[in-house]
Amino acid sequence: MTAPAHWHSNIEIKARLRDLPAAREVAEAVMTSRLAEQWQRDTYFECRQGRLKLREINDEQAELIAYERADAGHSRASWYTITPIADPESFRAAMTSALGVRVTVEKQRAIYLYHNVRIHLDEVAELGSYLEFEAVLGEDIPPSQGHEQVAMLRQKFAISDEDVVAVSYADLLLEK
Repeated sequence: MTAPAHWHSNIEIKARLRDLPAAREVAEAVMTSRLAEQWQRDTYFECRQGRLKLREINDEQAELIAYERADAGHSRASWYTITPIADPESFRAAMTSALGVRVTVEKQRAIYLYHNVRIHLDEVAELGSYLEFEAVLGEDIPPSQGHEQVAMLRQKFAISDEDVVAVSYADLLLEK
């Protein structure tokens, strides 16, 4: 699976969290910096290829995120592009009319950074607690390094194979 050349890429993995407070302790021990917590609403639209969602953050900003990623129970590549949206309510209404809404995901997200890796500790409405690692790639960070970073963090957070989730939060909600 390849995406257009102008898209960004990362190596990512998602897992169920059995102990959110313990995960916070590990994140605080390994982080190189931390971002402010965010409340996010992701509205997933029907689309022919990949995934397309409007992300609203703290009712203050919004962005359209198009991405492609295989569903897999291990670290995997993801390609994405992000476009800022000035008027999310009107945009959501137009996209809903044109494409239809697949599902809406709401979550509280704590964001820690380990160099180029985003560590997300998520409390997802109707689903529970999850962790995501996203190793952002670039000219100086190849996929092999991203996989190594995710594997190292997975070990530090003691993420077992049974806890790894192969699909998106949207898919998990639709399975309920």
